[in-house]
Amino acid sequence: MDNFIRIFYVTICMLAFGLLASCTHLRKDGPPSYNVDVSRIPDAVPKREPLAKYGNMSSYKVYGKRYYTLGTSRNYDKVGVASWYGTKFHAHKTSSGERYDMLSMTAAHKTLPLPTYVEVTNLKNNNKVIVKVNDRGPFSSNRIIDLSYVAAKKLGMIGRGTTKVRVRAIDPDAYNRPTLFASRSSKTPVQEANSEDMYLQVGAFKTRTNAEHMKHKLANMIATPIQIAAPTYRTKLYRVKVGPIKDVATFKHIAAWLNNQGIKSHVIS
Repeated sequence: MDNFIRIFYVTICMLAFGLLASCTHLRKDGPPSYNVDVSRIPDAVPKREPLAKYGNMSSYKVYGKRYYTLGTSRNYDKVGVASWYGTKFHAHKTSSGERYDMLSMTAAHKTLPLPTYVEVTNLKNNNKVIVKVNDRGPFSSNRIIDLSYVAAKKLGMIGRGTTKVRVRAIDPDAYNRPTLFASRSSKTPVQEANSEDMYLQVGAFKTRTNAEHMKHKLANMIATPIQIAAPTYRTKLYRVKVGPIKDVATFKHIAAWLNNQGIKSHVIS
């Protein structure tokens, strides 16, 4: 009799534990229990990053359906339904290996490379956000992107849960490209005119081929004119120079930006 009672007790405990685990697994997603002032949370800043070690397999299968990862995010521009996820997945690992933070400007997408930066526009109110795609999902057939809680709140879609959006991939290099010419008709004291055009030399090469390579590299990074000066009796090198630049402030801005990209430059006439 004691053994029967003991077995009965163990069985009840196991059933209770299984029910508790099931309830935990099925708990509903939702917002945090405290107010979040999303006006203090800036959008994600697009930057060039290597592909994540995880989440970029050529294809994968979820719920019996196979998805094929895009080789590039270039020219990605689509309209569809957005949803969001919050407390249920907070602090869990994303497909890229990063921890999901519902208070960060991130998102999940089924096929874009991880990471990809995208601009998301709520087509009902025209609110826009920029988020970093670092996760896979959503796997409902009618949804295009799953946004973090704060991104969804900034878009004004928390109450409805879903909304129609436009998702446009961002090229980090183009996004961070500096404005290279100030309007001559709108100069400020900081943008004082220089009496002569200014140039920045960014390289000097023995062969034209290497100079052309540098010019091509810069052309994909900045929008200012880039020239190759032919060798002279004195230099005997092909010099790659950025310019002409018309004002001091823009000149300093370009020089600093090039330096941040690891490209050394110096002033030439």
